[in-house]
Amino acid sequence: MTSGGILAAHGRLLARSDDDIPVRTPRVPAREAAERELSDPRYHQHDPNPIQRALDWLWDHIDALFRTAAGTTPGGWIGLLAIAAFVLLLIVALRLRLGAVRRTPTTSGALFADAPRTAAEHRAAAARHAAEGRWSEAIQDRMRALVLALEERALLTPGPGRTAGEAATEAGRTLPAHVDRLRTAARVFDDVTYGGRPGTEGAYTLLADLDTDLQHARPDLATTPTGSRG
Repeated sequence: MTSGGILAAHGRLLARSDDDIPVRTPRVPAREAAERELSDPRYHQHDPNPIQRALDWLWDHIDALFRTAAGTTPGGWIGLLAIAAFVLLLIVALRLRLGAVRRTPTTSGALFADAPRTAAEHRAAAARHAAEGRWSEAIQDRMRALVLALEERALLTPGPGRTAGEAATEAGRTLPAHVDRLRTAARVFDDVTYGGRPGTEGAYTLLADLDTDLQHARPDLATTPTGSRG
């Protein structure tokens, strides 16, 4: 082979070697270039918003929780649904058995929360409320009328901060024949005012009848406060 042929062959070898050698980019610059490319907004136009991603994450965990529960419950999904239905029926049964949940008062508040009025004014307000079917308000005003009427007759010592229970106890000493009805009236007032129990026509009638009877009741002179009038 001539020297020219050797040189030509050597040149072809070098050209083939250059084509076969891959282009190698350093790892860190390559990653940075990929991150810059993927940060282009064009790639994220259809991504879910943060709220949707949070909801997806939540539902994924709930689904995993139910799947775990179903896997450990005898009967799988059917057993889990049966347990859920049983718990629901139990809650409904308890709700029907116990009735409306109402707040239990820890302490009884004062009988009079607003500016003092006369017994007649409270009695008239109670009648208006009763005519409109507003039994809770009617009960409250009738109880206040009852207590004020006793104060006006000096059968009770005026006490602005007194509770219904305290008024009933004190009035029961002067009017012992009505002590049980007075205590019942005080409980009705507290239940309606502080216990969250709705007033009823029957409860209002109880207080109205007691108020009427007390207007004609004669006090026990042995226990009537000094200076009282019958």
